[in-house]
Amino acid sequence: MTEADPTPSDAGPNSGMDSGPDAAPRPAAPGDTRTARIDPRLLEILVCPSSRTRLEWRPEAQELVSRAAGLVYPVRDGVPILLIDEARELRDGE
Repeated sequence: MTEADPTPSDAGPNSGMDSGPDAAPRPAAPGDTRTARIDPRLLEILVCPSSRTRLEWRPEAQELVSRAAGLVYPVRDGVPILLIDEARELRDGE
């Protein structure tokens, strides 16, 4: 690190300082009022553990929805909790 360049010389892809276009979205810190984001690449591979179907991301509610199973899974601090026991039932009209 120099005065002209405040970036640490060991800043690599795993240093936590990656902010380029391919950087994964970072979740909001615990207690942060902003919504956490989920990497779109992760959404492509996540499936409902009950129905084995794709999940719909609801960022405003921090939830993943399985319409096939009628379940809504919470996302806490940016981490999907894909446990059937932690899911709630999807309400009519949701």
